[in-house]
Amino acid sequence: MGLFVYPVLRISFWLELPVFIWAVVLVVVTSSQVVARGLLRNPKTSLSRLVRQSLDFMLGVSPILVLATVMAEGLVWFDLLSAKGAAWVVTWVVAIGGVAGLFAAVVPFVHRIELEYPELQEPLSLVQITDVHIGSRSQAFLERIVARIVDLNPQILCITGDLIDQKNVQQQVLSCFSGLTMPIYFVIGNHERYEDLEDILLKLERVGVQSLRNATAWFRDDVQIVGIDDKDDPHQVEKQLDKIEINSSAFTLLLYHRPQGLVPAGRAGVQLMLSGHTHNGQIFPFNLLVARVFEQVKGLFSYHGAHLYVSQGTGTWGPVLRLGTRAEITWFQLRPIR
Repeated sequence: MGLFVYPVLRISFWLELPVFIWAVVLVVVTSSQVVARGLLRNPKTSLSRLVRQSLDFMLGVSPILVLATVMAEGLVWFDLLSAKGAAWVVTWVVAIGGVAGLFAAVVPFVHRIELEYPELQEPLSLVQITDVHIGSRSQAFLERIVARIVDLNPQILCITGDLIDQKNVQQQVLSCFSGLTMPIYFVIGNHERYEDLEDILLKLERVGVQSLRNATAWFRDDVQIVGIDDKDDPHQVEKQLDKIEINSSAFTLLLYHRPQGLVPAGRAGVQLMLSGHTHNGQIFPFNLLVARVFEQVKGLFSYHGAHLYVSQGTGTWGPVLRLGTRAEITWFQLRPIR
């Protein structure tokens, strides 16, 4: 939270605020993440979740705040802006950026992708959601996502990890999945591993979600679905595919949380791999850091006829905010090649 020290001091100086005012502000903002990640790590009420989200939001807008303060200070230095004018410019930039970032986080857009595969005998419609982060995000948010899925009416719903990021999520929070008529396939992400994994899997099973843990399922005679557990190992996909029988005559869909393993997946006979995890950095400039860790950060990639799609994520982790990214629901329309 040291990011706030410089902007708070500059704005206080520009507005000629008394020392005790900016001192109180500094204490509040610099301690906010201690409260959010410590006392409110697992919020159990709507009020505690709102408080945590507000504290996280402060952290999320810090890149805008710092950048706007630096630019405003430059304008003041060259006598292009008064001190008080600079404070108001920073305030408006942060406010506008915050509202835009909040909208990008709470209103996922539907990204439609059309692909063709010779292994398919009939068209296939599927939806991918990923990184919803229920716990950090509310039951109401999940219900809105499920309502959009109902409107799209896919044949399959795929959830590629980090659906839940908190212990003791109540069963009723997941009840909206019970109303879906299509098969739902789920693979675990890193956040499920961090929390009470077995409890999460049991609650998902109760609402009709099938977890694929280094296992396969068949949707039709021509569609094989493979799910692999998340692991902190860049070779996890390759290692697990060596143990799984891939039917070379069928269309094979691979679900894995991290965007790693396209090459071994393609060699094993996988046609389409769906991943998430990266959030595309979620908040600029963190996308630049994520790109140094993962070769594929967002979008569609291919290797010798096999495709990997990396979603930007349906929800958010930490701040309910996206800057330079957009929450998404991905809708795939897959057709056979005649």
